[in-house]
Amino acid sequence: MNAPFIPSSVGRDQRLDVFRGLALITIFINHVPGNLYETLTSRNFGFSDAAEAFVLMSGIAVGLAYSRGFRERAFFATCMKVWRRAGLLYVTHIVSSVLAIALVAGGALYFGVFEMLGRINFGPLLTKPLQTMVGVPLLGHQLGYFNILPLYAMLLLISPLYIMIGLRSPLALIGVAVVVWLLAGTFRLNLPNYPNPGGWFFNPIAWQLIYAVGIAGGLCMLEGRKLVPYRAWLFWLCAAFLAFSCVWVLLKAGALPGREVLPFFIAGFDKTFVALPRLLHALALAYVLTNVAWVIKAFQWSVFRPIELMGRNGLAVFASGSVLAIVLQIVRLRFETNFASDTVLLAVGIALQYAVALFLSRQKAERKEARRAAERKFMPSPPEKERLRESA
Repeated sequence: MNAPFIPSSVGRDQRLDVFRGLALITIFINHVPGNLYETLTSRNFGFSDAAEAFVLMSGIAVGLAYSRGFRERAFFATCMKVWRRAGLLYVTHIVSSVLAIALVAGGALYFGVFEMLGRINFGPLLTKPLQTMVGVPLLGHQLGYFNILPLYAMLLLISPLYIMIGLRSPLALIGVAVVVWLLAGTFRLNLPNYPNPGGWFFNPIAWQLIYAVGIAGGLCMLEGRKLVPYRAWLFWLCAAFLAFSCVWVLLKAGALPGREVLPFFIAGFDKTFVALPRLLHALALAYVLTNVAWVIKAFQWSVFRPIELMGRNGLAVFASGSVLAIVLQIVRLRFETNFASDTVLLAVGIALQYAVALFLSRQKAERKEARRAAERKFMPSPPEKERLRESA
C-alpha cells in the first residue's frame, strides 16, 4: 500500500527512482558545506560520490525513456524529444543560476554576508562582469554547485547517437565511450571555460563514459536482462573493492600506487576526467546494490515513498535544492549554527524539495485524469457502439 498523499509509480522502475532520490538528497547535503551530515555522505566512504551515481542513473533513465522511439524508427521525432529535454535543462540551469546570483548579491547587500562573494565561482561576476555575462548563457562560466545540469544537457545532445549504437550492441556503445574517455584523459580534451581559463569541472567528454554505461544498462533492462549478470565471484570482487576504497579514504592514505608512472586519470582521483578509481567505485557500488535482495525489498517500505517521489521529479528537485542550498549557505554564514540548527535547516530544505515533487506529481496526475475524462466523454457508449456497427 502506498503512503497517503503520494501518487503511485506504476509503470516505472521504483528502484531507479529511489536511488535517484537518495542521490539528490546526498547532493543537497554536500552543497551546504560545513554541516556535520556532510561527513556522513557517500563521498567520505569511497572514491566516488553522488555525482557519479546521478549521471549513471540519468543514463539508465534515458535508455529506458527514449530507446523505444529509435527502435520503432521514429528517429527525427525521438531526437527532437530528447533535444527538447536538453533545452529544458538549459533553461532550468540559467534560471537557477540567475536566482543564485541574486541570492548571493542580496546576502551581501542586505545581510552583510560578503564571504559568499568569494565562493561558488562568483568572483568573475565582479572582476569581469561583461565577459561573465557572455560566459553564463554560453555555459562557459558556471557557478559552483550549478555545473551538473550543463553536463547532463550536453550528454542529452549526444544521446540519440549513443542509443542507436546501443540498440545494435550495448558492448559496442561502451567500447566507443571508453575510447572517447581515453582520448579525453590522454589529450586533456574538455569544453572551454570563459572568461576564466581551463575547462568544465564536469567534463562531458570524460563523463560520457559513465552515462553510456547507464544507457547500455537501460537498454538491457527493457529486454528483461542485466547488462552484467550476477556472478558470485564478481559480486564479492566488487564488494572487496568497495571495502578497500572505504578503508583507503577513511585512513586518508592519499594517492594510489603507480601514480608517478601511470596517467593521472588512471591512478588518480581526478573528478573532472572521471579517473578510473572513481569510475570503478561507482560501477562496483551499482553492481553490489542492485544484487542485494534486502536492499530492493527495503525500497518497498513506506518510508521510501517520499524519496521515490523526489527521484521521479529529479530535475525540479535538483534545481530547487541547488537554490535552497545557496540560501542555507547564506544563513549559516549570517548566523552561528550548530548540529541542532543544521538539522532543522537541512530538514526544512529536504521537506521543501519533497513539497515541490509532490505538487508536480499531483499536477501530472490531474492532467492525466483530465485527459482520460475527455477521452471517455467522446468515446461512444456500448449501445451506441452496437448501433454504429449495425448502421455500418
